[in-house]
Amino acid sequence: MKKEVSIHIGELYASKKPAVVHTLLGSCVAVCLFDPIRRIGGMNHILLPGNGDAKPFSESIRYGINAMELLINMIMNLGGKRSRLLAKAFGGGHILSGILEEDGPGQKNIKFVLEFLKVEGINLISRNLGGYDSRRIYFHTDTGDVFLKRIAPVNLERIAAEEQKRLRQIEKELKKPTDVTFF
Repeated sequence: MKKEVSIHIGELYASKKPAVVHTLLGSCVAVCLFDPIRRIGGMNHILLPGNGDAKPFSESIRYGINAMELLINMIMNLGGKRSRLLAKAFGGGHILSGILEEDGPGQKNIKFVLEFLKVEGINLISRNLGGYDSRRIYFHTDTGDVFLKRIAPVNLERIAAEEQKRLRQIEKELKKPTDVTFF
């Protein structure tokens, strides 16, 4: 029996032991990375694209750049090799009515992830991005297999509300003074 691990917004998990990592996605994007030779894999859950310019030294994995770099480093620390990594990406659904799809967080997350993987030379071998669906993703760290379950539209409002609540919390945190002084 494989260990089951649930990750949420702004979290990640990687393992060299067989595990099933799962998460629920609306406009967020999850990237699954896998080293097929060492059979090491991991997944992140990205809320926002980029690196959180308001806190340039933040290591928060809710931001795309941090989530990707931390996941890559975690896999390498477990014995994986960056040059062998294969990627699968999911999510980025347009679930927020009232915002144009092209301006929505889902499209911004998708654009970030695709550009990051291209620039870093990581082969994207599978994806299920965009659209209007929410998804539950199940990633097997030892095989690289991903199983996707579409979520009925009745849950979209709850998922959108959860993502918006988290986004408001983050925006509130960003307004707080930091302990770092820039000169």
